[in-house]
Amino acid sequence: MSDPLPPLAELRRAAEVFNGFANVDASWLRLLEETQSAIDLSQPAHRTILLRWLNSWGCRIRYPREGEPAPFDDGILAWSETWSATLPSVGLADLTDAGIDTASKAYADLAGVVVSAGRTRRTLGPTAAAKALYALRPNTIMPWDAAIAATLHGARDGAAFARHLRLGRAWAAAVIAEAGDGGAGIPALMGRPVSLAKILDEYLYVAFTMGAKGDWGTDSGEWWKNGNRG
Repeated sequence: MSDPLPPLAELRRAAEVFNGFANVDASWLRLLEETQSAIDLSQPAHRTILLRWLNSWGCRIRYPREGEPAPFDDGILAWSETWSATLPSVGLADLTDAGIDTASKAYADLAGVVVSAGRTRRTLGPTAAAKALYALRPNTIMPWDAAIAATLHGARDGAAFARHLRLGRAWAAAVIAEAGDGGAGIPALMGRPVSLAKILDEYLYVAFTMGAKGDWGTDSGEWWKNGNRG
């Protein structure tokens, strides 16, 4: 990007696009309510909640029919037994290099989890893995999608995700410094109670995934209705 540190004004303009859609946070608020704001992947119900939320964000992961194997459930459980306890939980601006390295390795492992078997074997993949990590650590992980990853990093592997988190860390620190008060008032400035990591993701989504940078109008918002959030 030519302007790698978006000022608050740019973030607010991007947030206005999201604020213009009805029930934009409905599935996220439902996830928080159902998990009491803390997903525990050792619980089968929480793994089901995560799957439903990922699909509400456009990931299109097939639900198993009765009597079929449940590769998403099994794979996510196995992944969580390795990674959940080690994932960093600090704010995005406070991520250490070691924390980023851990998160990027966890991301790469998660992206490779098999979520559907049979004739068409499918892994979770880069976009859904980033979203799942965001769901687990909403203050820590700045997610991405294919357009954002390609534009900023030219790849979607673990090394690229580490670069994404380092970029997010630099952005978050700059935005907090501009806002003052340790960044506590940033969600209110954006008009919704979402984390800074999510605010930065929304900026990137509007700037790159929706189309040409600077087109901030909401009257061309068919992207949301058509399920293109994934």
